[in-house]
Amino acid sequence: MELLELLPPPMREPVLFAIPFFLLLLLIEWTAARKLEHLTEEDRPGAGSYLARDAWTSLSMGLVSIVTMSVWKFLALLGYAALYTYVAPWQLSATQWYTWVIALVGVDLLFYVYHRMAHRVRVVWATHQAHHSSEYYNFATALRQKWNNSGEILMWLPLPLLGVPPWMVFFAFSISLIYQFWIHTEHIGKLWRPIEFVFNTPSHHRVHHGMDAEYLDKNYGGILIIWDRLFGTFQPEVFRPRYGLTKQVDTFNIWKLQTHEYAAIGRDVRAARRLRDRLGYVFGPPGWQPAPVATRATSDATS
Repeated sequence: MELLELLPPPMREPVLFAIPFFLLLLLIEWTAARKLEHLTEEDRPGAGSYLARDAWTSLSMGLVSIVTMSVWKFLALLGYAALYTYVAPWQLSATQWYTWVIALVGVDLLFYVYHRMAHRVRVVWATHQAHHSSEYYNFATALRQKWNNSGEILMWLPLPLLGVPPWMVFFAFSISLIYQFWIHTEHIGKLWRPIEFVFNTPSHHRVHHGMDAEYLDKNYGGILIIWDRLFGTFQPEVFRPRYGLTKQVDTFNIWKLQTHEYAAIGRDVRAARRLRDRLGYVFGPPGWQPAPVATRATSDATS
């Protein structure tokens, strides 16, 4: 902790210190995988396998995300500091244990809310879908991060308003990111039942990355899975998921992977003739479509 406190607030980024361990674990898993670039009899990647181009794509996206996240956090720091200093009714001390509880649990709960919204609101999904774009599930996939963190920045606003020091908000989210790295693997099965009940685990997160109908829009938790249990979005792993997007992008171009959904929204909005349809394409769930003309006419006539 002393080392981090010597750094100015924008530089207190535990993820940077964790990167060597990320890479070490990734290298171990990659080396141990015996089905590199291999498909099973079901014409799908074998459990725990790697595809070299896919892994390098994830690594590249992760490296860029370090830069973009730093920019977003710097911008957020200005707003958070103003709220913490001039608006918050009190300022919590970083030396008190309960401040850390509020920061860590608050970030985790707000992450659940944001993550759920990211899967249900298309314009937010456009920022998040790149993380789900790999058909492989391994430690490299954990590094396939988005470049637009604006949604999370807005979601954390209640914490500085409650008096949590801004740097602690960033620190707590970094802890969440570090935790979520290890759950991106198929080499760890189900854990001891009490752990599976409270915490997000590889089994729970494999479900979240699954494109199967039973697994879609489930298990949004970051560190804790109890939010999903409380709010009705929990799904246990009952079979090995198929990973990736329901409509695969089929490219290793990192720019296209990050931006293709924005482009698709733009095309749909331009093609729409009514304002409600334009709004639906932007703020509706992914895959939203206007009602057929005949259905709309019947609805208008009976309303």
